[in-house]
Amino acid sequence: MRLKDSIKAFPSLILAGALVSCAHNHSENHEEKAEGHDHHDDIVMSVADASRFGVGVEAIRRAPFSDVVKVFGEILPASSDQAVVSAPTSGIVTLAKSTELGEKVSRGQLIATISSSGMVGGDANKSARTAMESAKRELDRLEPLLKDGIVTKKDYNEALAAYEAAKSAYSPAAASGRAVAGISGVISNLLVNDGGYVDAGQPIATVASSSRLTLKALLPARYVDFLPQISCANIKAANSEIFIELGNRNGKLLSSSASSGSTTPGYIPVYFSFDNHGDVVPGTPAEIYLTGTAKNEAVSVPLCAISEQQGEKFVYIRVDDHAYRKQNVKTGRSDGNRVEILSGVNVGDSVVTKGSTFVRLAETSTVVPEGHSHSH
Repeated sequence: MRLKDSIKAFPSLILAGALVSCAHNHSENHEEKAEGHDHHDDIVMSVADASRFGVGVEAIRRAPFSDVVKVFGEILPASSDQAVVSAPTSGIVTLAKSTELGEKVSRGQLIATISSSGMVGGDANKSARTAMESAKRELDRLEPLLKDGIVTKKDYNEALAAYEAAKSAYSPAAASGRAVAGISGVISNLLVNDGGYVDAGQPIATVASSSRLTLKALLPARYVDFLPQISCANIKAANSEIFIELGNRNGKLLSSSASSGSTTPGYIPVYFSFDNHGDVVPGTPAEIYLTGTAKNEAVSVPLCAISEQQGEKFVYIRVDDHAYRKQNVKTGRSDGNRVEILSGVNVGDSVVTKGSTFVRLAETSTVVPEGHSHSH
């Protein structure tokens, strides 16, 4: 939940002072202070409020944390799971209403219609049909004459050849002008504009079934020594908050070699394949976190636990059931989901990982609820 949405959702809470920053002494109602802990500048929040607003914590511990290199790349359809929709005839394109990038389509669904009506030179397929029908009438006329011996076998065979040639030149699909999807999936690429001209056979769109996707990550050449360590990747598609761990999507490393061909100078392409659950559109750019096999014990927290203010990063630590402390931290590597903490927290600390927005509101509140005093 964004901060502004939280404020809109709970205006009465803020005005009532249910969440409060108590920068001085607690009242007698909070005699359960941890012995030896200085509660100066603690942020006070009742257990009931913490539960109501979903404030949750995670105990800090040391755990394996992979080396990570953040790069950029693109999510592509798997080559075996895509089909090209081509123009059945030459003419002007009219895209169907459902033909948009990322739109789901079914096999046989109309993608576009192509019309040659009113064009200079007319409709070539219409002319081919006329020629085929004329050749068929001539063949039908000669057939009984051949039986009666009025025409020769040679004359009949020439008429049959003319009919077959005219028939092959005519396309029923072209006559309809309908370009349809050959497979079910999503439209991953649109190659023409509505109202544009196309030649017969020209690609109009690409449909990807999206059951399996390919990730192309561009690793800067300066990280060439990291190539042998790469084991998996985490991704976040552009303009999306969806975070995907390829390890949970049957991810598989396809290629990670410095000798791999690249059309982008200074970068080494690294390819993965993974299952799509319908939440990723092929053809979109992505923020990628390449993870290595070498894992070191480290302290880390979810990215959502980190707050930033005036260029400094901090977390909230629960010091007892009713109090939280704002703690500056120094961060290190991030795999896109968690971030390494280099200093500021200790093993065993309870760091707020859910509902930190409400703890921040409590910190900035100036209303003192009943039972608290700022006097000495």
